[in-house]
Amino acid sequence: MNYSHQSKVTLLNTLLAPYVGAFSDHFTRGNYASITVDDYYRCFARFAHWVKQSSLNIHDINEELIEQFLNKLFPGDSSKQKVCHSRHIFHAALGHILVVLRANEVIPSASIKTTPVDKELQYFNDHMNQVRGLATKTRSHYLCIVRRLLIDQFSDQSIVISKIKPEDVRQFINRQKILFSSPGSISHVISALRGYFRFRITCGDQVNHLIGVACYPANWQLSSLPKALNNTEVHSLLKAIDHDGSSTLRMKAIVHCALDLGLRSCEVANLKLDDIDWHSATITLRKTKSRRVDTMPLPEAMGRALADYLRFERPQIANNRSVFIRTVAPQDRVIGPDLVRKTIRQAYALAELPYTRSHLLRHTMASRLLEGGSSLKEVADVLRHRSLNTTLIYTKLDSKNLVDVALPWPGSEL
Repeated sequence: MNYSHQSKVTLLNTLLAPYVGAFSDHFTRGNYASITVDDYYRCFARFAHWVKQSSLNIHDINEELIEQFLNKLFPGDSSKQKVCHSRHIFHAALGHILVVLRANEVIPSASIKTTPVDKELQYFNDHMNQVRGLATKTRSHYLCIVRRLLIDQFSDQSIVISKIKPEDVRQFINRQKILFSSPGSISHVISALRGYFRFRITCGDQVNHLIGVACYPANWQLSSLPKALNNTEVHSLLKAIDHDGSSTLRMKAIVHCALDLGLRSCEVANLKLDDIDWHSATITLRKTKSRRVDTMPLPEAMGRALADYLRFERPQIANNRSVFIRTVAPQDRVIGPDLVRKTIRQAYALAELPYTRSHLLRHTMASRLLEGGSSLKEVADVLRHRSLNTTLIYTKLDSKNLVDVALPWPGSEL
């Protein structure tokens, strides 16, 4: 990709001149648009001249210096839309300076300030990862909750677990309730706290009384029906995504991954080109929730959707082996589950369906298998549940078999 000669010339008389080639390679790998790169180069030049006028050199560049420059360039009220937009462009541009200079070992890596809470959370994270084998997303949720507890109790002081009293834990749990939409959601807080206190027990601390305070709310197992799309809604969804437009092939492929094979958002995001065996019509799932490697049959509709996306829409990025990649720069960066969930929400909106949860398609796939006559064990295998008990919730959707075991209504004719 060739950027305008004038945009590069602006840097030739600055302290960034020796790294023009490195910047060009960086933006080429990310497949940035030429007009965006031209804007970034102009931001580079203005920042470089300011650094020189301030009697500084390239080795002084870091996050603090960039923030100082932005505050000087945009003084006063930065909440106005035009000022905020310009500051955002400069902030985005100058972030690339840090990336390239650090990649070329011109400036040191960003210093990480660690507090006693940060160190404690690192130990807890290692325990969850190496001892309990929890997934990355679960660990992240637990760390956020425990961080709030520790900062609430100790701020930036040393962690002394014996100073936490049962009443402190009760009050903390009550304050967390406002962050969740339903009473049952507080279970995530309870799980995090109990996991942390058990970790402290392995360290030799006597905190059994704190575990007793963190009690789960009442949860009537299997009390509700799993929500799923009916056949009419599935038809509307598939019809809505079958049209021409920007990124529609990617949307169609993502929806089929969730609907035809019941893949979770993280599993869709982690798919690699090498995971698809087109000859044997199988797909290998790695980095799953259970940390296993599973090989699954590739459904025909899902295979066609993936093939169409790969052939006609996916940008050809040599150093990115992910199946689904970003449509905007930097395209060499791996997508996350959030983009998958966002895409499925957009598909719902196109079909005018009142849903937002991507996991709904996984439930739909399970209910459709039961309606087609599959056994509970077969559904569990496709969903890759470790325990059959996890799949029992779907028996409430198996209306055909439920009719055979239903008792007559009291007082009705037999």
